[in-house]
Amino acid sequence: MELPLGVMLGLILMLTSSAQSCTCVTNKWTLCAQDASGSCTCKLVGSDRPVDCSRLTSKCLLMKAEMTAPKFSYRRQIKLLDGGIYNPDCEDSGIFKARQCDEAGTCWCVNTAGIRRTGKSDKNLICNELIRTNWVDIELKHKETSHYFEAPDVAEALKHLFENRYKLQPKYVTAVKYDSPFIQIHLKQNNLEQHDVDIVDVAYYLEKDVNNDSVFHSDSTLHVSVNGKALDIEKIRIYYVDEKPPVFSMKQLLGDVSAVVAAVILPAGFAIILGIMLWQRRKYRKMEVQNACETQGQAPQLL
Repeated sequence: MELPLGVMLGLILMLTSSAQSCTCVTNKWTLCAQDASGSCTCKLVGSDRPVDCSRLTSKCLLMKAEMTAPKFSYRRQIKLLDGGIYNPDCEDSGIFKARQCDEAGTCWCVNTAGIRRTGKSDKNLICNELIRTNWVDIELKHKETSHYFEAPDVAEALKHLFENRYKLQPKYVTAVKYDSPFIQIHLKQNNLEQHDVDIVDVAYYLEKDVNNDSVFHSDSTLHVSVNGKALDIEKIRIYYVDEKPPVFSMKQLLGDVSAVVAAVILPAGFAIILGIMLWQRRKYRKMEVQNACETQGQAPQLL
């Protein structure tokens, strides 16, 4: 018995709608499938790890997907040459393993942002703990505009963005400073608290959004509105600050051409941070403070 044309079209639309709904809203680098019960299960491209699509995916797993997924292989070559992104080892929970190694057997210790905080060594290197990045400083620059924005309105708009797009509680946005066209945002989390969203992951998602490479599956374009007027962000710099200072020998500091000892002076009310900065100058210009020190004016710990 043949089904009426209308019924057949309805079933096709239902199946199409069901397939479209089986996607990971927070991570486009996933493969999703719907089982017989109608449940949608998503796994990370490249590593086949299950992904919780109700929250942001960890930076470690995102980097692994970007480095191992075939469709992103062209980026692997570019970013490896830049010395930025690498193929990380992640814990079952999704965070970085304290020790990272490359294919040649060279190893180093990282913080929770996956940034190197020690000199490079062989596989005998021991990283006793994963040092937490508890402060992320973000600098943004927006495009020229004829609109005038009040600093409190910009701060409110960005806090709303962090809360609604990245699900970060407002209390972790400790400061937003605006001096057109520059914006400085401070994110800080206490290591003793349990967090639904880590500020490191939020910063990585924001970086991808600004650089038109959003991780979100849909609504990938970043929109920031201040009192109904568009605030178009075009550049981003991210500084990662650890609970403990990095550990480098003077020989390692002098021998690593990509590392530069730098002092970053924040506005009044914030301490001087000494750290290691890694500059990248490819498709987008990004500067990260690689393994910045504790905010109480500590210098890098030398062996």
